[in-house]
Amino acid sequence: MILFLSMVVPPDPSTEHHKKLKIDEKLFARIAADDMAAFEELYRVTERSVYAFVLSILKNHDDALDVAQDTYLRIRAAAHLYKPMGKPMAWVFTIARNLAISKIRSRKQGDSVQVDDLENDLSFSYVTDSGDKLVLQTAFKILSDQEREIILLHTISGFAHREIAESLNMPLSTVLSKYHRGLKKLKKYLKEQEVL
Repeated sequence: MILFLSMVVPPDPSTEHHKKLKIDEKLFARIAADDMAAFEELYRVTERSVYAFVLSILKNHDDALDVAQDTYLRIRAAAHLYKPMGKPMAWVFTIARNLAISKIRSRKQGDSVQVDDLENDLSFSYVTDSGDKLVLQTAFKILSDQEREIILLHTISGFAHREIAESLNMPLSTVLSKYHRGLKKLKKYLKEQEVL
């Protein structure tokens, strides 16, 4: 039923099927050579993860969509600069994070979206289940930026904790700690609200 409620009430591990994100680093060389099939493959495999990552930073659906699109445009333009190091998502996330930070800076310089008004921007009109909306809104209200980022990357994108640690350049123990601390916060809040 509820995609995001499964964050705080984990499904039975025997039925959980997280698809491990595998990216062939050769895709970037093919993209640099204007291979649209390679670009489409990269997009298909990573778009959900990139969107979740950017959303966790920007806290705004429309801005996240814009920055995710800009991320792919930047990847296409800079694919020739990619150096294979075994961590292609770290490179993609670096581009996405830099663009998200630029978006935040431009907001502060005069965009109509104010940080204090984020709660109003978190209508999540694209989420149809009211339970999912509540969990998302709660996550954006009560979790720290890193907790939210880690939980969304694990839950929405299906990243393993080790992959998140590598992509965010954090120790695995820190990722696990922030993940579990964030889930406890969500559970406590949702129990107090009598959602669980």
